[in-house]
Amino acid sequence: MSDHEQDKPSLLIVDDDIVFCEVLSEALENRGYSVRVAHDTDQGVMLAKQESPEFAVVDLRMPGASGLELVQVLTSLDENTRIVVLTGYASVATAVEAIKLGAKHYLSKPADADEIIAAFYKDQGDAGITVRDKPLSVARLEWEHIQKILSECDGNISLTARRLGMHRRTLQRKLSKHPVKD
Repeated sequence: MSDHEQDKPSLLIVDDDIVFCEVLSEALENRGYSVRVAHDTDQGVMLAKQESPEFAVVDLRMPGASGLELVQVLTSLDENTRIVVLTGYASVATAVEAIKLGAKHYLSKPADADEIIAAFYKDQGDAGITVRDKPLSVARLEWEHIQKILSECDGNISLTARRLGMHRRTLQRKLSKHPVKD
């Protein structure tokens, strides 16, 4: 690694979407970061153990262990790592857990490099955020409830289905769909 590379803040991207990683990696390198990329939690852990990153962008849902598990490992390796969790499957339950486990912020996909960088430095909540005028739809509440139980079951689909009183295949079908819009 050159002296110039050592001056750049280290950043780890962990996401199973290879094209997204390529685009985001290039955008963040252009903004002055030294970027390493992994496509699953195990790879992310391996890279983080080699060199603990100053910043990390972690996808929530990947094959194998979830991004929440990676957040926990990254935080245990270095509590100063600034972690942003990205997901196309946003839910209140996973957002709360990500923050409790040490993430600085939680963003829904699509998010661009500038939004991610801003999220790294967001140390306080925003009291001016808009409060909803209407409650969530029943379909969105169901999605949120499923995500909460799934999180409590550490991502175990069979256990979650049993707790929800639902057939495992039905739950898998519901999880394979995109989240219901609010």
